[in-house]
This record gives sequence, structure tokens and C-alpha cells, in this order.
Amino acid sequence: MLLREFDYALPAELIARYPADRRDASRLMVLHRDTGRIEHRRFYDIVSYLRAGDCLVLNDSKVLPARLFGLRERPGAGGAGVRVECLLVRCLRDDIWEIMARPGKRLRRGDPIRFTENGDFAAEISERLADGLFVASFRYTGDFMERLSAVGGMPLPPYIGRESDETDKTRYQTVYARAWGSVAAPTAGLHFTEELLRAAEEAGVRTARLTLHVGPGTFRSVKTERIEDHVMHPEAYGIDALCAARINETIAERGRVVCVGTTSARCLESAAFPCPAAGAYRVAAGDGSTNIFIYPGYAFKCTDALLTNFHLPRSTLLMLVSAFCGRETVLRAYGEAVKAGYRFFSYGDAMLIV
Repeated sequence: MLLREFDYALPAELIARYPADRRDASRLMVLHRDTGRIEHRRFYDIVSYLRAGDCLVLNDSKVLPARLFGLRERPGAGGAGVRVECLLVRCLRDDIWEIMARPGKRLRRGDPIRFTENGDFAAEISERLADGLFVASFRYTGDFMERLSAVGGMPLPPYIGRESDETDKTRYQTVYARAWGSVAAPTAGLHFTEELLRAAEEAGVRTARLTLHVGPGTFRSVKTERIEDHVMHPEAYGIDALCAARINETIAERGRVVCVGTTSARCLESAAFPCPAAGAYRVAAGDGSTNIFIYPGYAFKCTDALLTNFHLPRSTLLMLVSAFCGRETVLRAYGEAVKAGYRFFSYGDAMLIV
């Protein structure tokens, strides 16, 4: 398939730059796969579309305050130093991190970068990798995550068009986030409140929590003309025994597996394996890494319904949603969303595909 087949026109004013006043006050488009019918609701109505015996699959990855601004100061070079913006990508071991940095062309092995005035939170470049990535060794006083939370900013996507503020440290996290490791939020889950999750549980809906740490690949655009030629960057995930058991029980009892977000869907589809005795797929517990790329033609193994936000034109996320319910159906729904003034992207409104 060609990249241009996943394009659509979006007025700039529909890109949500700030979250809704309340998490559950976002609009909710409900798209019925079998008929293409569309309903316009509010997110707080979502429980009425869930059934007893369904399982909500949540990605509990927590967004790192991974955006850091510092000064590169070479010993003996003189001058005031060069301002450097860094983005933590993933922890390799202990205090060794893979990072992105800009400007990065002149960064060399051994270069120190100071992120605080007194230098009590700093890094040293130890290796240059491909694609603008570096390996850096961090030094600091106290607890790393406490210091990072105090010094770093939330890595808001570039299309939001503003600097992050203190509010984003709360609103760019799901209420159930627990495992530090993402550089972008699993945004479909941003709409849930604790009250909505309790209401779903009281309605007989299971919840299963897995972890997929969203990497910077989520910001990378598709450059290839044929989408099949695009290569996804690997992302780490973990599915514990309880999560796998709840999902597998749901499948066995013919309930629906409702993935909250494309990250949950990618994680489940990566961990699915055939179970001939049951005539269906099951999900394996364990830790792993996935670079699964889901686009039209893919046969979903475990995902029965999908909750997601409205995604960028030509993005791998739009391709995944198109694989789930058909490219033409999705683009028609997006066209209606534009006409109806829905808010798009990370802080925007939601779509439930059932």
C-alpha cells in the first residue's frame, strides 16, 4: 500500500494543545465495525458500551520527564558552553542511558553536559550511535527519578506546539500509570478516571494491566513510499501472569478483549500464540521486545474492540486503526470528526471501535 492512501486534511485549529478540563469530558466517537455506523457521545458514556465479561486492557507505562536542557562544557575550551536539548530514550543499565540530543553533530565522546547550575545532575557522552542517538552516563545526588522529576520536563509531541508545564506532569499521565519508561503517553488511557474504572468493574468488566514502554519511534514519520518497507523501532513490554490469565479467561468465556490504545493492541498481538485445542489464540506472559508493524491486511488475533485517539495523517498508528476496521471506514469517520470539530492527537478526543 502507498503512504498517500493514509492522508487526510486536518485544520490546524483542531489539534488539541491542552487537555480537556476533565479527563472524562472529552468527546467520544463510537464506530461500529459491522455497519460503519457512527455515534457521538462523551467519554463518561463509555461504560454503557462495555459488557459484563469484557476485559479492558490497560498500558500502565509511565511517561518519564525525559526532556532535559543543559550546557555542554568542554574542559579548557572556554566560553559559556553550548545549550543542548536531550531526550532520554531508554535505560541500558544502572545510570547508563540511550539519549537523543540536539544539536548533536558536534557532540563527542567524553563531552560533559550539565543540567543544573551546580552540576549535581549531569551526564557524559560515552558513545555515538546511529540515527542521532548517543549513550550517556549520568551522575547525580540522591534518587535518580526524584532528581529527574525535578529537573526534567514532559516530552510533549512537537505538534502540540508549546513548552510543557507543571500541569502536564499530571495530565500527560494516565491515572493508572506505575512503571516509568515511556517517552510518550499511551494517550487513549488519558481519558479514564478512577471513578470510570470502578464503574466498569462494578458492571462486571475485568481489567488487565500490561506494560509497553513507548519509544521515540512513535514520533518518527513514515518515509517510505510503500508502507510495507517501513521498519518500526523496538519497544520493551511486559505481561505478568495475572494480566495474561485475565485476558485468556476472557477469550475462553467469549468476552471481548477491549484494548485501550494502540500500544496495548501491539503488545497483545505480539504476545499472542495459537492454541489449537481451544480453536483460538491465547496470550503468553513474560517480558519481551516488539517492533510489530500492523497495517491493513493484518489479521488481529486477540483484539476485539479498540479505544484510541485520533491520529496523525500518514502515521503508523492510523495504519493500525485502518487494519482494525478498514481504511475507507476510518478515513470516512475521520472526515466526520473534522466536520464535527473533534479535537485531534494526544490531548484530543477519543474513538471507540466496536
